[in-house]
Amino acid sequence: MLIDIIGYAAAICMVFGYFPQAIYTIRTRDTDGIALPTFLLMFLGSVFFMIQGFMLGNVPLWITNLITGTSSAIIFGIKMYNDYFEKKKD
Repeated sequence: MLIDIIGYAAAICMVFGYFPQAIYTIRTRDTDGIALPTFLLMFLGSVFFMIQGFMLGNVPLWITNLITGTSSAIIFGIKMYNDYFEKKKD
């Protein structure tokens, strides 16, 4: 019981930790201060943790990483667009 509460508390902290950066990036499209490899690695880490959580039947682990992985993928996509596709227009 206590371990589940700790897992859900960690999940809430992780999800809400990602939201400010994701919301800021989606609203402003400003990715100048973001390192591309960081969000690629964070996305991949989330995918592996999501798989592990699913295989273990650990709902907080896989749901948290589904949400954080999606946020990382969105930020990564915006960063890729800004760095590689927007510059081609100039």
